[in-house]
Amino acid sequence: MRKSKFTEKQIIEILKEIEAGAPVVETLREKGVSPDTYYKWKRKYSGMEQNDIKKLRDLERENAKLKKMYADMALMNEALKDVIEKKL
Repeated sequence: MRKSKFTEKQIIEILKEIEAGAPVVETLREKGVSPDTYYKWKRKYSGMEQNDIKKLRDLERENAKLKKMYADMALMNEALKDVIEKKL
């Protein structure tokens, strides 16, 4: 996945600037952000503060860990089923 040239802190600042009443098109042009990117950011980060982003990042990390654990357990379960079927 491509890394953004903006940090999450910068993204929040841009969104807050626009929410405060700055013209959207001019602000995006100044910052070098496309409208598509702005709307993706708005959908993901709208109304967030810095500490909310830390929580979001922690939850995403935990979710990835749990998905990996589930995949490992599912593989182990399938292997055990195969062993049991071979013995019977």
